[in-house]
Amino acid sequence: MKKQDILENLANQAYLAIGSNLGNKIHNIEMTKFELEKYKIKILKTSSNYMSRSWPDPSMPSYINIIIKIKTSLSPLDLLKICNLIELKFGRVRLKKNAPRTCDIDIIDYGKKVLGIKNSKLILPHPLMNKRNFVLLPLFEIDKSWKHPKSNVNIVNLIKSLPIKDLRSIKQI
Repeated sequence: MKKQDILENLANQAYLAIGSNLGNKIHNIEMTKFELEKYKIKILKTSSNYMSRSWPDPSMPSYINIIIKIKTSLSPLDLLKICNLIELKFGRVRLKKNAPRTCDIDIIDYGKKVLGIKNSKLILPHPLMNKRNFVLLPLFEIDKSWKHPKSNVNIVNLIKSLPIKDLRSIKQI
């Protein structure tokens, strides 16, 4: 058995949400995917681009969002560190919560783990994912059988639980 085969067996599947609401949004997302691959994060599937209102303040510029399914041998905390480094590389400054940004990367699900790591701001699965149309609809597109790791509710029922105005306010582009 080759060393690479052993590492492949240790790899976990995860889902990342990538969004941008400043500059060339689609280019920012594509460059974010390119940067992730530099860290040996293999992208298995990518959703379409979805345009949605800025959350929680719809007066801010609209977002383009995607979900990607990845395979990585990084730990959840190391994956978070890489995501934060990439956000920083694209100019994200955390002066105000939910401020507009060129790059936002959230770990939605990592190997179906349920965990919270103190002082790291890492909570899995992402604590607000089941309320966000810009996460659930692209996630459904790439994995129709996905279930929430904590509640075990399937993706279809999570989408059905969204307010109708949230479903109408997002557009696949």
